[in-house]
Amino acid sequence: MESVAAQPEVEEVIVVNDQSTDRTSAILAELAARIPKVRVLDTGALPAGWVGKNYAASVGAAVAQGDWLLFTDADTFHFPGAARRALADAVDRDAVLVSYSPEQEMQTFWERALIPLVYWRLAGRFSYGRVNDPARPDAAANGQFLMILREVYEAVGGHAAVAGAVLEDVTLARNVKRAGYTIYFALPAGVVRTRMYRSFPAMWQGWTKNLYPLMGGTAGSVIAELVEVLPWFEVLVCMFLWSSIAHRFELTSWWLLLILLAALLSRSLRYGIGLYRNLYPVAYIQYYAPGVCLYTSALISSWWKNTRGAVTWKGREYRARA
Repeated sequence: MESVAAQPEVEEVIVVNDQSTDRTSAILAELAARIPKVRVLDTGALPAGWVGKNYAASVGAAVAQGDWLLFTDADTFHFPGAARRALADAVDRDAVLVSYSPEQEMQTFWERALIPLVYWRLAGRFSYGRVNDPARPDAAANGQFLMILREVYEAVGGHAAVAGAVLEDVTLARNVKRAGYTIYFALPAGVVRTRMYRSFPAMWQGWTKNLYPLMGGTAGSVIAELVEVLPWFEVLVCMFLWSSIAHRFELTSWWLLLILLAALLSRSLRYGIGLYRNLYPVAYIQYYAPGVCLYTSALISSWWKNTRGAVTWKGREYRARA
C-alpha cells in the first residue's frame, strides 16, 4: 500500500478488505490514518456465483474515480515510477490494458524449484509477442498488476463478466481483446515484485488452483503438457535400445544410462535458457529435476480439483461442478 500510494500518478488507493479474520483490519486502520490517499472498503457476504477476489475487485472498481484502474495484490511492491511506466506503455503501445508479470522473490527450496519452472512453461504458452499482437487472438494478463482504461473495463462488463472465473485476469484480458482493443503484457525489471507464497501448503494451494486453466483447461491440454515436460521420449528410446541390443554388448546398460543423462542434460540446458529469458538466475537450473516432479504433480492435482473435486483459496471452497 505504501509503495502504491507513493506513486505521484496514483490519486487514490482503494483497499478492499474481504472478510479477513486476522489483523488486516487493524493494519488498514493504521495505514489509512497516516496515508491520505487510502480508502478502506469491506465486502460483506459473497454473492452467489462469484469468486471472492473478483467480487472484491468489482467493489473497489465501483467507487474508483480515476480514468485508469490499477488492480494489484496486497503482497506486491511497486518500484518508484511503476505507474508512470505503465501509463507510458499504454500510450506507446496504444493499449487499453497494460499488465506486468512481477519479479518473484523466492526464499525456500520449494519456491525456487517450482515457481521459475511454472513461469517458464507459461512463457511458452502465453508468448508476449503473440499476446501483444493485435492481429492474433492470444490474450493474457497477470492480476498482480493489471491496469485498464475505465471506459473499456465497463464496456466489457468488468469483473461482473468474469464473476465465477478462477483465472479472472486472463479471462478479462481475453474479453478486452475480443472486443477489438489492444493489450500489452510484459515482464519488465524494476517495476513490481512479489513473494507469492510464504509456505509450501500456500504455494501448493495456489498453483493447484491455477495450473489447469492456465494450461488450457482440457484433459487433452494436460496430456500434451505432460508429454512435453516429462522425458518420456528419452526413456522410451532407452527401453527400445535395451530390449533390442542388450544381449550384444556387455556394457550396454552403461551406454543407455549415458544416453539418458545426455538427453536430460539437453533438457536442463533448455531450461537454463528459459530461466535467463524470464529474468531468473541461471543457477536455478540445479532445481530442474525436483521442479519437474513438483510441476507434474501440481498439474495433475489441479486437473482433478478443477474437474472432479474443489478448488480452495483464501478460506473459501469452490466446487468443480458449481
